[in-house]
Amino acid sequence: MITRRFQNLISMKKKLVVLTGAGISAESGIQTFRDSDGLWAGYDINDVATPEAWKRNPDLVQEFYNQRRKQVIEAGPNAAHKQLAALEEFFDVIIVTQNIDDLHERAGSGNIIHLHGVITRSQSDVDSALTYPIIGWEVKKGDLCAYGQQLRPHVVWFGEDVPMIQNAAAACSEADIFMVIGTSLAVYPAAGLLDFVPDVVPKFIIDPKIPVTRAYKNIIKIEEKATTGLFTAYPMLIEYV
Repeated sequence: MITRRFQNLISMKKKLVVLTGAGISAESGIQTFRDSDGLWAGYDINDVATPEAWKRNPDLVQEFYNQRRKQVIEAGPNAAHKQLAALEEFFDVIIVTQNIDDLHERAGSGNIIHLHGVITRSQSDVDSALTYPIIGWEVKKGDLCAYGQQLRPHVVWFGEDVPMIQNAAAACSEADIFMVIGTSLAVYPAAGLLDFVPDVVPKFIIDPKIPVTRAYKNIIKIEEKATTGLFTAYPMLIEYV
């Protein structure tokens, strides 16, 4: 007779941790920082993506992120986002994303760690833990937090701490399977998360240009875009169920 404890053990799903970057959202039409023709083209990061820029010209920074938010709202999750959500049927999926859009949520994924914040929320200018949902696409001058201070985008700017990095590192250290999708692994501290994944764990790297240069073990390279690369990886992933 099979005991309840044994039934629970055999039904436990393996933990699939997925690190996603700008490449997965680019296929939904969201332009990336590094694209020469991207939304950020013509903007110096020092003018729109640092705490100093916010102090110097908050109107410019607010408008910049309002326009990015509008673009995100008009976009939709693509096949890669949806396929990651569908994998929850077979795995305990944790998505660690460098992206500030909410496309993983809208695709149906249930466990997401946003390393750099999420643009569809605002935050207090004096307490980053105090965040609010944004109705529509604009945060306006005079929109205040509970402390009576101006609301700013809920985005981690260059030079600021990444508060969720420890949660992400802990998830990576417990992964049974690890995937990297659509990121160059050039931005730290996110790029260092691969170091927390145990050597024995299979590591799928999906990107048109495989960024891994170090001698990590158990790397499975798929040099494709996110949507087609996940389709290629699917049969191999299912072998681990």
